[in-house]
Amino acid sequence: MKILVLGSGGREHALAWNMKQRGNHELFIAPGNPGTAALGTNVNLGVNDFAGIGAFCGEKGIEMVVVGPEEPLVKGIRDFFLADEALKTIPLIGPSQFGAQLEGSKAFAKAFMERQQIPTAAYKEFTEANFEEGVRYLQAHALPVVLKADGLAAGKGVVICQTNEQAVAEFEAMIQEAKFGEAGRKVVVEEFLSGIEMSVFLVTDGKEYVVLPQAKDYKRIGEKDSGLNTGGMGAVSPVPFADTAFMQKVTDRIIKPTVDGLAKEKIDYTGFVFIGLIKVGDDPFVIEYNCRMGDPETEVVMPRLKNDIAAVCKAAAEHRLAEVTIEEDPRTAVTVMAVSGGYPGDYEKGFKITGLNQPLNDAILFQAGTKDVDGQVVSSGGRVLCATAFGATVAEAVDRSKSILEQIRFDGMYYRRDIGYEFV
Repeated sequence: MKILVLGSGGREHALAWNMKQRGNHELFIAPGNPGTAALGTNVNLGVNDFAGIGAFCGEKGIEMVVVGPEEPLVKGIRDFFLADEALKTIPLIGPSQFGAQLEGSKAFAKAFMERQQIPTAAYKEFTEANFEEGVRYLQAHALPVVLKADGLAAGKGVVICQTNEQAVAEFEAMIQEAKFGEAGRKVVVEEFLSGIEMSVFLVTDGKEYVVLPQAKDYKRIGEKDSGLNTGGMGAVSPVPFADTAFMQKVTDRIIKPTVDGLAKEKIDYTGFVFIGLIKVGDDPFVIEYNCRMGDPETEVVMPRLKNDIAAVCKAAAEHRLAEVTIEEDPRTAVTVMAVSGGYPGDYEKGFKITGLNQPLNDAILFQAGTKDVDGQVVSSGGRVLCATAFGATVAEAVDRSKSILEQIRFDGMYYRRDIGYEFV
């Protein structure tokens, strides 16, 4: 197939890697990065340039579009394709703008879970209109308490408050001072759930579904999960605590009710559902939905997936998912993310990266925040690249991943050395 993958990060590099390894498709990646350039043709198009993307698809005879990041989905790229006579026959993997609210609006997602009786933390939502009620609610709320900006905030719109005073101050900063811009004009206040998190990934056509390999990511910048939240510092797959009994609960209480809910509510949804879960005691609760694959989880899920993800997506677009059997590599995969000095705060970019051409021996380097300047790969983002390695155990895979990163150099480079620490 001729496939266009939208995005430029590690997630898109991993999707393209799987499509090339498992299916040997002709790939175009927009805008891509130096890593994806080795797998296909990078195209200088922004992910939100719907008209440019549509014209390119027509010009090149693209047979499927796979959307990597959430923003074009929330902005309605599927609706744009369906409204165009020339484009509506091209399968686009991603939900409608309405369906993408599962990620684009925390309040929409919580209301959906409530209607479908899917276990999640108790919540209330507030805006400028009921601001004073929100202040009183937070002054009396049990601690800790979680505040979430309703809209997209690049993974940074969640604050866990340890005191009622901090909660009120953060609430004021979100609603009255636009701390997270328009994303925080509505705030969802949630009870804090104590447990261990993991991620489950589905491909669905809104009625049928298949479950991809599970993963757990590590959001905090510091070792032992300390410091600020980031976009993700590493991931492991499979998740050691997610045994058969626990995953049966996840299927019965969360996966099936989610997909059944999409069908019941007639939500146009062909694509990925990323379910962020927390295990509280022995029970799963949903923290959030995303309408695309996770990053850096994709960088362990795609190497472990023995299927061609493009063929799985095509089956979803053609309502043939019942024919698909997912096959997983039984080994453990771990990815460790190397980031720019100062990230997730201010950081410099444009630093020359060396060590990318080392022999990898059954491991993979996925590029994220990189670009090519006159033939030299340089850093161009906060999360720069990650090394994914296999092992019989988490410890073995982590050691292999770190041994690759030890050969990589760029100014200010930092990575966590304890990814998977609770399983070692």
